[in-house]
Formats: sequence, structure tokens, C-alpha cells
Amino acid sequence: MKRYLLAWAATAVVATGTSLAVLGLVGTGVTGASGHVLSEEDAAAALATATVRAAATPAAAPERTQQGRLIRSAGGTVVASCDGDLVTLRSWSPAQDYSVDGVEPGPATEAKVEFEPREGEEIELKIGCSAGRPVLRHG
Repeated sequence: MKRYLLAWAATAVVATGTSLAVLGLVGTGVTGASGHVLSEEDAAAALATATVRAAATPAAAPERTQQGRLIRSAGGTVVASCDGDLVTLRSWSPAQDYSVDGVEPGPATEAKVEFEPREGEEIELKIGCSAGRPVLRHG
């Protein structure tokens, strides 16, 4: 019986060691993180290269940038922007214990998002534009 137990333990140790060696060769290790750490200079060089590459890539950008306005409610938050009379919901995020039930992001004269709680009544935000700025019309 002792012989079988020792054989099993030896097999388990060899299998575990082999698995760790293979993972080390693949480069992921047991935790999945690479053992390669960039120096401060390498990180700065990589960031500079990424910035130059991103800046050199032409992008289809809007003719003018529109700054969004953050609108908060108990059900969540919305970032909206206006282009003349048209409002566009740029992003929306439900508060804790809420979910998004429906969204009409625009661009339109009125955009809408509905935040639904786990229990209770939903909160509907209707947003429009006034003097080129997003305003909460209902909420």
C-alpha cells in the first residue's frame, strides 16, 4: 500500500512540475501574467510610439467638437450634447440596482433613456436642447 501511495505522490509531483515548466515556456506562467516588465525608458518609448502612430492615423472626426453635459438622476447618469436644436446622448450609465430599460439616443429634438430599478417605478429622462445646451425636460 505504501508503495502505491509513494508512486502516486511521485507521479503527481512530476505532472505538476511538467505543467509548470510548460506554462513557463509558453510565457504565461501560473497566474497568466507575463514575467516581462518594461523599464521606465521602455514604457516611455512605447507610449511615444503609440501616440505618434495614433496621431498619424487620419480619423473621420466631426467638423466641430461638442462638449457633453453630465445629467444626474437617482436612476443613473447621462452625458448629452447639442448640435443646434438636436440632442444626442453620448453615454448613459445606470445607478446601482438600476438597469437601462430603453434608449432613444438621437440625434433628435428630444432624446430619452429609461432607468428601471429592481423594485419600484422606472425613471425616465427626456433631454432636449435650449440655447445650444442639453437640458432635462422630464425626470
